[in-house]
Amino acid sequence: MLTYQGLTRYDNPNPSVVTIGTFDGVHIGHRKILEKVITDGRLMGLQSVLLTFFPHPRMVLQKDSDIKLLNTIEEKSAILRDLGLDVLVVHPFTMDFSRMTATDFVRRILVEKLKVKKVIIGYDHRFGRNRNASIHDLRSFGNLFEFEVDEIPAQEIDAVSVSSTKIRRALEDGDLDTAKAYLGYPYMLTGTVQKGKGLGRDLGFPTANLNISAPYKLIPSSGVYVIRSLIGGNTHYGMMNIGTNPTVDGSQQHIEVHLFDFDKDLYGQSLQVDLLHRIRDEVKFDSLEALKFQLGQDRKQALALIQAS
Repeated sequence: MLTYQGLTRYDNPNPSVVTIGTFDGVHIGHRKILEKVITDGRLMGLQSVLLTFFPHPRMVLQKDSDIKLLNTIEEKSAILRDLGLDVLVVHPFTMDFSRMTATDFVRRILVEKLKVKKVIIGYDHRFGRNRNASIHDLRSFGNLFEFEVDEIPAQEIDAVSVSSTKIRRALEDGDLDTAKAYLGYPYMLTGTVQKGKGLGRDLGFPTANLNISAPYKLIPSSGVYVIRSLIGGNTHYGMMNIGTNPTVDGSQQHIEVHLFDFDKDLYGQSLQVDLLHRIRDEVKFDSLEALKFQLGQDRKQALALIQAS
């Protein structure tokens, strides 16, 4: 998959089938659209292109928006690559860009830049300044500039009854099963491993402290999770705590990963973890001994869940 950071860097002369949107989470509803883009591209001898935007439009247009996203750009790119998309264009969303008219957007970007021969969008897609252009306008532009327009009908997308908002709510509630059902894959966190205070090692459960640099990335509710990570081509399981370490009167949120049967140095490395199950809430214990005992119970429960899956 080719990735372009902005339309100004796009220099691909090949004609394309295009879809447009933020596609946060690349959930099963999004895949209805993307799979058709990829399939039609192959059948028609065209490259499949997703034109997406960052920052998320709500971050720019609604300054007080505290929206959290399901994917970082890197995570989204990896998912799209695995789906078989040919080209990803990540264009900066700015106030100036938001004021572009529908006519200019179609002519300058879709036709002149992306060499579009077909556009595939969801049934509720709107575009242009103030989002005032609809599917009917897009079809008129298609007739004018000689490209096809396909709309994924409402019944196909509504049938899966999914939205990025529903997934965010599920994760904030610690409901991993619902989030996974909607996403089609386990929710992931990706960050850099940093040195911590060493409390986990003192308790017999050494942890990799995960620093997630993207401030917009949604962090699920505090608690203890069963996780999986791919390191050096090998799959490793473990458990992870999201929280403030209340037993030692912590105040800042930390993400601490304990991998079973793994003792190599990961400091400074990027680590992706897939969240498989949520075991329990974070609890303040009366002593470190009580915490250590509970961690042992958590490990047993985690191993049982891994064995059962």
